[in-house]
Amino acid sequence: MNLDSIKTLADAPLAGKRVLIRADLNVPMAETKVSDTTRIERLIPTLRLLQEAGAKTIVISHMGRPKGKRAEGLSLAPVAEALGNLLGGKPVRFAADCVGEAASGVVGGLADGEIAVLENLRFHAGEEANDPAFARALAELGDLYVNDAFSCAHRAHASTEAIAHILPAYVGPQMLAELEALERALERPDRPVLAVVGGAKVASKIGVLTHLVERVDALVIGGGMANTFLYAEGRGVGKSLHEPDLAQTARDIMTAARSAGCELLLPIDAVAADAFEENAPHAVCDVSAVPADAMILDAGPKSVAMFKGRLGVSKTALWNGPLGAFEIAPFGEGTFALAREAARLTRAGALVSIAGGGDTVAALNAAGVTGDFSYVSTAGGAFLEWLEGRTLPGVAALIQA
Repeated sequence: MNLDSIKTLADAPLAGKRVLIRADLNVPMAETKVSDTTRIERLIPTLRLLQEAGAKTIVISHMGRPKGKRAEGLSLAPVAEALGNLLGGKPVRFAADCVGEAASGVVGGLADGEIAVLENLRFHAGEEANDPAFARALAELGDLYVNDAFSCAHRAHASTEAIAHILPAYVGPQMLAELEALERALERPDRPVLAVVGGAKVASKIGVLTHLVERVDALVIGGGMANTFLYAEGRGVGKSLHEPDLAQTARDIMTAARSAGCELLLPIDAVAADAFEENAPHAVCDVSAVPADAMILDAGPKSVAMFKGRLGVSKTALWNGPLGAFEIAPFGEGTFALAREAARLTRAGALVSIAGGGDTVAALNAAGVTGDFSYVSTAGGAFLEWLEGRTLPGVAALIQA
């Protein structure tokens, strides 16, 4: 990524302009009310910046997967209401469509400093098809375009890719902060760099692991993924979740790590339980002595101590995925202990810590350390594709714009 060529809002003429801002307002709903406003809250500073600059702000977003048709329960009307409440009760106008007369009527009535939310982009098939005609219809509503939705940047959709080639295009503050954090983690990091990659399955992260072993100095593998690597080494993993058909893939990744000079760390002991249940009977055992009728649900204390030690000599840490089944007690203790150590080192100024992915954020929240990390990304697919070294269409469009 060459972030030097991306235009920021500091470069944009905003006063009196119609600013189309792509946000990610795909928020959880409970019936007709927003149940989690986190994503909306993150957008507020950008909206206030545009308000204070005297822009006419038009927010566009998707919600769910309506497959190109209007779908009950996937309207952004409740989001517009929640946004108004978070802005201190200032009215936020809502258009019943994102293109056509319904949209242009609302946008045409905006005064400088006012905000409108347009209806769900995915009510039109042209959005996910990256249809140029749909992108042009969106572009007619604005004078310039801002993408502040990194979490959608891996999708080549009309509102993230095609429109950036029609209107003057800028990166939003949220997305810029994300890009700068990610660039700092892998493009120009303080070394040594440690990556922690966990989660259930190797299959979903082959690209991530293959890319990271070429870029980092050490790689911790945890969660169910680690079981496949242990199995590939010839160890018995009992009833643990693992992927026997990916054993050779795991061996190939270990070989690639050795060739690249990347230290690959697997658990040396584990917390094994009789069942995948909260407070199931469990015991700590060496990874070479997992009972045949047991399953590994967390990294053991010796493993966590080893991972902490490697973390302590690192300058940058990149984290995606838990070390165990953190969502059920007491099998989150390994994840929480390592997260708290990363947070302590970050607070002390000894570590740059960057984490991302849904389960990762949930685990850091459960450990109470989210605010102590240098940067925590709420993006899921975009964060993973970036870890794989892929070009993100939404970012590439801004660079080319």
